[in-house]
Amino acid sequence: MPRLLFLYLARRILFSTLVVQLALIVPVVLSYLLYTLTPAAIRAGLLAPALVGTMPTVGFITLPMAIGVATALEFARMSNEGMIAVLYALRLSVWSLCRPALVCAGALVIFGYGIANLMAPYYASGLQDVINVVRNSLNHRMLDAAHFYTFDNGVKTLYLQRWETPDVAVNLFVRQISIEKRQEETITAARAEFRRQPSGVVVALSNGSIQTKPFDTDEVRIANFDEYAMALPMQGSEALPPRNWRGVYELTLPEFVANWQIAKLDRRQAGEWMAEAAKRFGVPSLAIAHTLLAMALVLTFGNVTGRRGGMSSFVIIAIPAAHIFFLVALESLLRADARFAFLLAGAAALEIGASILLIHRRNRSTSPMRELPAFETIAAEPQTVAA
Repeated sequence: MPRLLFLYLARRILFSTLVVQLALIVPVVLSYLLYTLTPAAIRAGLLAPALVGTMPTVGFITLPMAIGVATALEFARMSNEGMIAVLYALRLSVWSLCRPALVCAGALVIFGYGIANLMAPYYASGLQDVINVVRNSLNHRMLDAAHFYTFDNGVKTLYLQRWETPDVAVNLFVRQISIEKRQEETITAARAEFRRQPSGVVVALSNGSIQTKPFDTDEVRIANFDEYAMALPMQGSEALPPRNWRGVYELTLPEFVANWQIAKLDRRQAGEWMAEAAKRFGVPSLAIAHTLLAMALVLTFGNVTGRRGGMSSFVIIAIPAAHIFFLVALESLLRADARFAFLLAGAAALEIGASILLIHRRNRSTSPMRELPAFETIAAEPQTVAA
């Protein structure tokens, strides 16, 4: 294939992939965030870190579908415009037409591996920090009035009557248990101002009282105060609250590989590890499989003469259907039993093998006929007699 034609097709496929990727990733990310984040969390400024944490994971998962759909669209366009028939007339083989798309798919496989193993685990930690804040109400602007909230595994209980401003509450109640002092404290205040610090939140209380009751006696001590300050384990101004756990999807590549020695001891953990491994190492490689499938279906069932048909729509639908099938099977089967990985690998190999077979048959049917040696001899005899 001429270099100019190769660059032309590759550039069109990459541009179409970018457009399809944006069309896929934006609604998926927004719908997930709107489902996960409450309106109070969005008002608290958690949308931006959640968006950054979600984009890399959704990006590498949808990338194989994007290149497959983009390839199907480009080959369907060439088929409808009669461009493929023209290229056949120029004695270009079917594999020559497929080469730009395969090169683009191979590059995106490497790019997908980089996102899945380098970027996605790092930013997934930020997303889990946001979810931790949302589920445990660790942002003071997410606290609703007239509700009880617990922190530190029930050590602290907080209640407020109403909000005066986004950072000032009226009639605050706090009950906390101090293991070090071996006592229970009940704090009430007429006014409480939540002030964000770099690593947490400090509550400035005004006009209140503290009731202290030791564990070993029934004596209760009461002290009034004008001003009092206490720290709460909430989101600070510079960082989200720390978590005491890490998911397998947050591990770096060396940590993830080493974690198999622990995960294989438990069936559930082994399923989760295998599902994550399939995402990291299997999903990016589907770019090759979906690209081959798109080209095979268009070249086999499409009309290369330029007449429009209904098969182009079928091909465009087939690629997302195949990708969604792999994702659903990956999440459901592998979490149930890690041995289903062989079944999914066989399905991916079947997709690649069937696509190569269809392209190979199309290549044989469109190859230019070569003259037989006997006919070449007969054609040369008149020239010999004339001489």
